[in-house]
Order: sequence, then C-alpha cells, then structure tokens
Amino acid sequence: MKKERVLMLAWEYPPRIIGGLSRVVWALSKELANQGLEVHVVTADHPGTKEHELDGLVHVHRVKTQSDTTPDFLAWVNRLNIGLLQYAIQLHNEKPFDIVHAHDWMVTDAAWVMKSFGLPLVSTIHATEAGRMGGIHSDMQRYVNQMEWRLTFESWKIIVNSVHMKAELGQLFTVPEDKIHIVPNGTDPAHFNFEFDPKPMRASFAADHQRIVLYVGRLVNEKGVQVMLQAAPMILSHYPGTQFLVVGTGYFMDDLKAQASNLGVDHNVKFLGYVSDDDLLRLYKIADVVCIPSLYEPFGIVALEGMAANVPVVVSDVGGLRDFVEHMETGITTYAGNAQSLAWGILEVMRNPELAAHIRKKAYDKVQNVYNWKSIAQATYDVYRSVLDTARGDASKKKEGSLSHR
Repeated sequence: MKKERVLMLAWEYPPRIIGGLSRVVWALSKELANQGLEVHVVTADHPGTKEHELDGLVHVHRVKTQSDTTPDFLAWVNRLNIGLLQYAIQLHNEKPFDIVHAHDWMVTDAAWVMKSFGLPLVSTIHATEAGRMGGIHSDMQRYVNQMEWRLTFESWKIIVNSVHMKAELGQLFTVPEDKIHIVPNGTDPAHFNFEFDPKPMRASFAADHQRIVLYVGRLVNEKGVQVMLQAAPMILSHYPGTQFLVVGTGYFMDDLKAQASNLGVDHNVKFLGYVSDDDLLRLYKIADVVCIPSLYEPFGIVALEGMAANVPVVVSDVGGLRDFVEHMETGITTYAGNAQSLAWGILEVMRNPELAAHIRKKAYDKVQNVYNWKSIAQATYDVYRSVLDTARGDASKKKEGSLSHR
C-alpha cells in the first residue's frame, strides 16, 4: 500500500528550539511516521546541522540557501519562505506530496504557494499575535494578524490545541466552527523514566530542608514570570530559603532580574537561561512545584511535562491550561496576574503532602491515558484523512463531469 506523503512546514525543529512549537512538530512528525506516513519536515537552518537527515523515520530538510543578511525579522521570514519553497517544490517534483501541514504564520507564504500545486492545506495555529500582545497595537502586529488570517482562510482544516484557541480563532477571524479541530499537545512520560540520583543536583541549588519552585518557558511578558516573582516574598515568609529556578531566555530577562533585586529575592531566584534537554529532565525531577503563571497560554505544554515528571503543577486559569489542569485534582489553578493567588497555590502544595501526592497520581494517569503522542498523532491523521477523502471525492466528481461533456 502506498504511503501517504506529508509535507510539514515549520520555522523551528530541534535542535532549533525557540518555543514549544519545535517540540510539538518534532514529536508529532515522529509519531505520524511511526504510524506509517512518509513525513518530510522542511524547516529553517541551524548551525551544525545537515541539509537533509533522517530523524528516526522523519525526513528533515533544513534551508541552507538562506545566507543573505536581512535587515529585520519580517525580511528574514520572507527569505525563509523562499528557501522553504525551493526545497518543497523540488521534493514535490521528485515525488508528489499528498497534503501540506503548516505550523503558524511564519510559513504562510510557502504553504499558500504549495497549495497551488493542488495539495490540500491543513494548518495548526499554536497561538495568535492578538492573544500574545493583548490586542493589535502596531503595524507589525497588524501584518502578523493579517498573515494569520490568511493562513486560516486558505486552510482546508485548522488544528488548534485547546477549547480556548478554537474560540479565539472564531472571534478573531470568524473561522467557521466546523473548520476547526481540537487536537491537544502531549508529552511522553517515558522521557522521565531513567536512573537518577537527585541529591547532588538538588544540593547545588538548595539545602535539604529548602523547597524548589521551577519555571520553564520564554521570558516574555505574557508568560507571567513577574507574577511569580511578586509571589516569592509571600512564599519565603512561610518557607524561608525556597529557591525559584527560572529556565528560559527572552527579552524580559533583564527586567525580571531587576525586579527580583528590587523585591529583595534575588538570592532566591536563579536565572538558568537555556539548558539542554537532559538537564531540563533532571531539573523537573528535583523540583517540588512546577509553576506556570501565564497571562496568555494557548495550551501549556510545560504543565504536561511537569505532570509527566510526577511534580505538582500550579498554574494560572487561562487558555488551554483550563482544558487539562483540574483544580485540586491534576493541579492547582490560580487567578491569572494575581500574585497572592499564585502564592496561595504554591503554599497549598508545600503545606499538604497528601494533596501533593493526590495531584501527582491523578495528573500522571491523565498524561499517560489522554495526552500521549500516539493518540494525538491518530487524531491528526483523522483530520488528514477527512481532508484527503473529501479532496479525492471532489476530484472524482470533476473528472466524471468532464467525461460526461465529451
């Protein structure tokens, strides 16, 4: 039986990791390939990588032709799309693809052109500019918003990762409800199943009696790290010596460091920057709490990773987090932007070991049984299948109509 060929377009793929999109594309494409599809990911270049390589069963093609310097980010995106097209068209000419799957607005132009080859287009919208920025306030944001609209308009079907994102697309772009399919993100608990003595690593950050609160994510306003820092003095008043480990990079880092200093908690906050995947897995395993204080969060894959690592998660009540973090069951939800509420949630876990154990068990069961990549890839393939069946049915009708007029 012929393998269906999928062209996956994404601006990041490991080891290029800017945000959560990279890990989602990686995990999804690998599981789709494991389930029998021929998956080609065409993506941006990254230093030290090959132009073409097999990542398991996934063909990864990195744009090596994008060597010109560009004056700004939009010019870089435009150059990237030209490079993506060079690769995609060449691959399609060698052996036709069956479907295109585009991830977010940065690949809109390349996806739009590939659609002109008669390929049905599916897109995943991971987040929106209006959501990230709390509205559209500048010409740059208007441009991104327009590109997002065009990708949703040109797509046959759209995948989003949460109930919140489905409503957001309907409100922003008046996308018909039946055009949007909710397919959540996931994680693999098996990544955390390795032999590891946490004591030496833990001792490098905290004394035996001290607690560790872990944040993982970009250091940008909408991720709400500033709220966690505001909550820190309240937590420290009950649990002196608590250490807050902040993993990630972003434009907000200097502001956050200044805030920690002004609050007098800089000795308790460690900004670790970028860490390797192996170190990140170990950081999860030494944490007492994983904190996700987002002001805007389309899904919240870090919460899933915390759940898979058997660490209680304390989250804000925004976006996709509400889909899978059930208050006092699979985590603790707090009011977004409210430092007192966040401090209460973190202290609730620290004070109540029985509650923490209950949350860990419920959350781990949910990750294993619902938010695993095998189920997610199957749901994604079901979207592909419905699009391909409809497209082929339409093509057959056109052919029959053509024959009847001869």
